[in-house]
Amino acid sequence: MKWQGRRESKNVTDSRGKSAAGKTALGGGLVGIIAMLLYIFGGDTGKQIAPVIEQLNTGQQTEQVETRQLSQEEIAMGKMVAVMFADTEDVWHKVFSENGLQYREPKMELFDDNVNTKCGSATADVGPFYCPADETVYMDLRFFEELHNRFGAERGNFAIAYVIAHEVGHHVQTLLGTNAKVHQAQQGISKKEANKLSVGLELQADFYAGLWTRYNQKHLEPKDIEIAMSAAQAVGDDAIQKRVSGQVNPDSFTHGTSQQRKEWFMKGYNTGDIKQGNTFDYIR
Repeated sequence: MKWQGRRESKNVTDSRGKSAAGKTALGGGLVGIIAMLLYIFGGDTGKQIAPVIEQLNTGQQTEQVETRQLSQEEIAMGKMVAVMFADTEDVWHKVFSENGLQYREPKMELFDDNVNTKCGSATADVGPFYCPADETVYMDLRFFEELHNRFGAERGNFAIAYVIAHEVGHHVQTLLGTNAKVHQAQQGISKKEANKLSVGLELQADFYAGLWTRYNQKHLEPKDIEIAMSAAQAVGDDAIQKRVSGQVNPDSFTHGTSQQRKEWFMKGYNTGDIKQGNTFDYIR
């Protein structure tokens, strides 16, 4: 993907090479639980819980102290990610406007090893993720070396663009109310059925990533779609389970198979129509 010399998002915070110091985080697990309640229930319940979150977060602030200097390669990668994130802003403002809606930009934080969020604390082991409670995408960029070395994805900066676009897809679901509806629907049903709804969410985020790619194709390079397909292949539930345990259990899938992830990315890319992304009828 061509990125040099283009606009960088102002919504990216780079916390790599830093660690928390000073006050110990207060109530991190409780904040995560309350934030998730706010996210799931919204409405009057959300209004009642919101002040509690704000109060706990006030005590949760920590100073960031520098522990190492970033390499020139890391600095360049940070700039590239900020350009990719800016591209998601441009595209989703356009798509929302075309559909009579207003887009609210998410934030992104780059981190090393671990991070505190309004969804609770997380380590780099979970991979890139989106927290709906603070509308932020969190990424440890070293994940992409593991994606290549451990899971066999093809190298290329569009693997990073695909993952960013997928996580921003979850932000789109938050704005459209899809996330909250799915989490409400998952209450009181079997694990198997709840997992199917999770698959629907993840495949729709892949669809949104493909749709973003279509709108952003003027910045693509010849192998970018191939690289995205390689990344999608690597992170399919069946591919991961087979690689880790040698067995595949479809009832435990939460993200979809490699083939499903590739198909829904390509459907978004080929149609460019947000109305074509109903993955929930597909999984029934």
